[in-house]
Amino acid sequence: MRKKPSPSAAPVPDSAVHGARLVIKLDAIAANYRRIAALAAPAQASAVVKADAYGLGLAPVALRLAKAGCRTFFVAHYAEGVALRALLPQARIYILHGLPENMAELYLASRLQPVLNTLEEIALWRESNAGLASGAILNFDIGMTRLGLSRRDAGRLSGEPALLEGIRIDYLMAHLSCADEPDHPLNARQLAAFNQIRELFPGVPASLANTAGVLLGPQYCFDLIRPGIGLYGGSPVIGGKSAFENVVVLTARILQVQEVDSGDYVGYGATYRTEGPARIAVAGIGYADGYMRAMGNSGAGAIGEYKVPCVGVVSMDLCTFDVTHLPAGLCRPGGEIELIGPNATLAQAAQAAHTIDYELLTRLGGRFTRSYTGEGGSHI
Repeated sequence: MRKKPSPSAAPVPDSAVHGARLVIKLDAIAANYRRIAALAAPAQASAVVKADAYGLGLAPVALRLAKAGCRTFFVAHYAEGVALRALLPQARIYILHGLPENMAELYLASRLQPVLNTLEEIALWRESNAGLASGAILNFDIGMTRLGLSRRDAGRLSGEPALLEGIRIDYLMAHLSCADEPDHPLNARQLAAFNQIRELFPGVPASLANTAGVLLGPQYCFDLIRPGIGLYGGSPVIGGKSAFENVVVLTARILQVQEVDSGDYVGYGATYRTEGPARIAVAGIGYADGYMRAMGNSGAGAIGEYKVPCVGVVSMDLCTFDVTHLPAGLCRPGGEIELIGPNATLAQAAQAAHTIDYELLTRLGGRFTRSYTGEGGSHI
């Protein structure tokens, strides 16, 4: 009777199991938090951890930020707030998307604080008496035409104090439309609009700046800043080089190296044709993992110090790289291509995909192995 093969005693690399792996450097996130906080001082620094901490994992990221000194956090939805409260019992947690009807008592039970975006939400918070216990933020639309109270609403709230009776206003808040373009004239105009609103509520602390806003200068920082992308190593400036530590390293396993002739086609749609004899490395990552289809014939990875262009269309689980120029032996099956990291930066990858750092991070999927390094690190 034939024996069943026993599992090999040799360790199996993560990329062989999952095709790709993502390393998230928690100490770099903490260092970026401290850097942004220092830039904005004496303003306090919160942390925006919505969308699962920009796709990097709410639990390890929020816990590391708390150890770095962060006490105030912003998320988008109630469910995110509940998840964060379970991790950080003492943190102050604000819900950016306001206060849905019949939710005030749930917010109060989890000690979550709403960012109030309409007069109706203010009325709900006031009538529930929840505001007496946990306070709220008043958010004003100063020209973005997204969430927020209008400047007309600001005048009414200022002129009719009964509308805010029983509500502790923690901050006046607004959001800049074009902080990622430092020279855009809207920045100064929206700052002036926000200052006009602040004059209606003397003595109330204010919050305007995200990461890009902090970099515009101290006049944008006020009492509380709300950094997001800078914490995660991204550049808040369109097409700019990040001023913060790299946080993620994304690598994919090389599955095969093809020796191809001049004039051969690569990938779906035959969008790439070799101009001479070439070597094409096939890597185990695709758009199902968040490596965007737009990277095809535009993006690049790195093997050591060598850039390797992504050629052909990115498929669901695979993408192809031209490694013709690499020294013999440097690229072989079982090796790895760095797609985001010190040699292939997040900003470069976003630019190649015709998008922004934020979108690229939040698209990173769940199929690959995630490893967290630094204090609080783990292997998932």
